[in-house]
Amino acid sequence: MPNNRRRLQGRVVSNKMDKTVVVAIERRSMHRLYKKVVTSTKKLMAHDETNEIPMGALVRVVESKPLSKNKRWVVEQVLETPDVVLGPVDAALTTEEAESPEEA
Repeated sequence: MPNNRRRLQGRVVSNKMDKTVVVAIERRSMHRLYKKVVTSTKKLMAHDETNEIPMGALVRVVESKPLSKNKRWVVEQVLETPDVVLGPVDAALTTEEAESPEEA
């Protein structure tokens, strides 16, 4: 028998906590008056038992019982992992290399 829990998809924006990831859920809707597509983002904390989900991964989260003060979701499945995971130091190095002109 399937359960009636909500399931949402989103990107992992932070994995710095122990057994917890922050998932950004993006919702797109049409503005009623101006007919422009408006993007709204909501961040939620989800439980990650293995502590192995990288930043930038696309995950499916499922509603659960309260696990802590802010955690009410559990990562059900990792749908897509990023090809290259850049940390803050690696990202800074690549931007500096891109800005400096190559001397021939």
